[in-house]
Amino acid sequence: MKPGSGIELVWLIVGFAGQFLFFLRFFFQWLVSEKTRKSVIPVSFWYFSISGGVILLIYAIYRKDPVFILGQSLGIFIYARNLYFIHRKSQ
Repeated sequence: MKPGSGIELVWLIVGFAGQFLFFLRFFFQWLVSEKTRKSVIPVSFWYFSISGGVILLIYAIYRKDPVFILGQSLGIFIYARNLYFIHRKSQ
């Protein structure tokens, strides 16, 4: 794909969408912590993490970046494991 093509623009949007979801996880964590006046990690943090991680993994696979692929793959596992513990505890 040559730079400036429509497909490249789509992939840039995908990459930025993943980064935006990663930003939202910290933004909401900050808001909840400010509201409670203590450090809190809300469940939404993990959902934004896994969503952003999956989108960025897809982007990394498209870019064929093995470092990025490995990093996102490990992160997704950790985010999913945290959600598993949260949901298992609430049952």
